[in-house]
Amino acid sequence: MDLQPMTTTETVTADRRWLRNLHGSGMNATITLDVSKFTVSTHYTAATATNPYAVFKSGIPLGKLTASGLYAPYSSGASDGSQIFAGLLATDTTFNPAVTKTGGALLVHGDVDTAKLPVALTVPAAASRTDNIHFS
Repeated sequence: MDLQPMTTTETVTADRRWLRNLHGSGMNATITLDVSKFTVSTHYTAATATNPYAVFKSGIPLGKLTASGLYAPYSSGASDGSQIFAGLLATDTTFNPAVTKTGGALLVHGDVDTAKLPVALTVPAAASRTDNIHFS
């Protein structure tokens, strides 16, 4: 887990067009992401010479890995726990690309526009979900 103190100054506007309103956005759960399970360019932008940190995109659908308790991209065909939809990454999340785990915020309640998520999502049936998110 990346617990090193860092000080930076930047202005960033998170792309949260997928969030239809702020209802439920104050109910986020603190989680730990398994960085090794995510794919550069699909789930996060890579570090660059001018920004040494990578950034997870907000709105990534997540599932909780059974063995580790860490979170990974939701995958309906998996059998490691990530086949159970847990929620969405609530906001852009900056992390050191050298770490294997990093903190994040899980949106578990809210109103979401599926078409505007950063990755395609077929909304899972209720039996494969632990969230309280309304998709439209």
